[in-house]
Amino acid sequence: MNSELLSSELLAQLSNSTTCGDLFDCLNDLSFFIKNHRGEYMVVNTALVERCGRQGKNEIIGRRADQVYPAPMGDRDRAQDELVFSSGTPIRNHLELHCCASGRRGWCLTNKFPLRDRAGKVVGLVGTSKDLQVADARCGNYSQISRVVQYIQTHFGEPLLVNELAGMAGLSPYQLGKRIREIFKITVGQFIQKVRMENAMRFLQETDMPIAQIALECGYADQSAFTRQFRLVARVTPSECRSAAH
Repeated sequence: MNSELLSSELLAQLSNSTTCGDLFDCLNDLSFFIKNHRGEYMVVNTALVERCGRQGKNEIIGRRADQVYPAPMGDRDRAQDELVFSSGTPIRNHLELHCCASGRRGWCLTNKFPLRDRAGKVVGLVGTSKDLQVADARCGNYSQISRVVQYIQTHFGEPLLVNELAGMAGLSPYQLGKRIREIFKITVGQFIQKVRMENAMRFLQETDMPIAQIALECGYADQSAFTRQFRLVARVTPSECRSAAH
């Protein structure tokens, strides 16, 4: 029996009231949520309730982000949701500044993934937002790192040199590497590779773009170099990855 059938068999036995909310209530530094296609919260955990300065989950369920958070943060969160709904593309490791109800500012890493019905239509999203406990006065201003992260995520197909990225943030290469490790637990080079591989898999699974073109789009000199690196990371070739998705 394949993994999808096994998952379906288990899920079919669960009651409608079974969610991951109780599990995620145990995590103090991670907000968890499920939203419907209108962007309204359907499931939230305690950390999200506390972040919003609410008394209970019932004050959030059924409301959109722009009805829960103050502007401009609520509007920004709502725009993120709309992007996931319209494109069906996940938002991964998005570094952003967050202002809690207490007035404390801190950085978080946000992930949002579309939820699809059996026909493949996006009907909601599930996501997490992890508070970065290291984001305090001892570790400096993470807006510098946010600029670099966003640049890598939008220019992953271009040559990306650590010295130039560090200069963009006004940091030395050592300082940039230290900040990236604090946030992502990996080196700058590993983060660049991660972003390139994630986009390569997206191109392979969601488009008919030739593999040679995907290699160039993701910053690799040629298809051979791309295939070698892809196989090291994914343990399958790009062709095998594409075949498995169709």
